[in-house]
Amino acid sequence: MSSNDRIDQRLNELGIELPEPPSPVGDYIAVHHAGHLIFVSGQIPLEAGKLKFTGKVGSDLTVEEGQAAARLCAVNALAQIRKSLGSWEDFGGIVRMSGYVASAEGFTGQAQVMDSASRLMTDVLGDRAAHARLAMGVSELPLGAPVELEVIAKKSESLKS
Repeated sequence: MSSNDRIDQRLNELGIELPEPPSPVGDYIAVHHAGHLIFVSGQIPLEAGKLKFTGKVGSDLTVEEGQAAARLCAVNALAQIRKSLGSWEDFGGIVRMSGYVASAEGFTGQAQVMDSASRLMTDVLGDRAAHARLAMGVSELPLGAPVELEVIAKKSESLKS
């Protein structure tokens, strides 16, 4: 079974259908390729073009709701990667994820919120999901989103630049 088929099979087993990737909400591109690296612009928890979650984790949202928002951001990031590559054939793995959590004053569970995005990547991608990560609390995010996820991925090592 090819890596392409394995990733699609895992998505299917997990009941995840990758959506049409959200369009940027500003003046930037969603994905940029530089050599073997794939830079995915910040993904917010958009579903069917609408923000599914709003507010700050720790006041407006529970940790579990923040985790659901982070998971949706990760699904959107996978959709961006898949669309930019055309298939999973040239996908090499996740390098780094940067998670930003709109946090209520005193909330310190940003890593716990972002763990759900990391777990989703591991559940879908297996060992190709191993990544460095940043989980940071911020006062506000675009459109009132509670979470934003930026991803740096890589193309397969067998590809030439």
